[in-house]
Amino acid sequence: MITRFITEVSTVFNPFSPKAKTARLFLSFLPPDARQTMKVSTKLLPRISKDPSFVQLKFRDGKEMKLDTEKLGIKGVMEEVDRHSRILSRQEELTGN
Repeated sequence: MITRFITEVSTVFNPFSPKAKTARLFLSFLPPDARQTMKVSTKLLPRISKDPSFVQLKFRDGKEMKLDTEKLGIKGVMEEVDRHSRILSRQEELTGN
């Protein structure tokens, strides 16, 4: 997963729900120095909560994504993140930065 262009990660999930697996896995795929290069915030919901879990991302170019982790699996979430990150990578190569 290309995390170089992510500036902020916010997750909301119920740690006791099986539907929160995607959000937990996404956090585990972030690099160890993620807190130095991006703002990471996590909100844990109570056990009885029925609120949906999601991952919200902000990229260097200002684009924001809110991904429903209950419907998308970890592959789908990573695909969406990598798709936009590859676009930003190509733009960076073309501008020579």
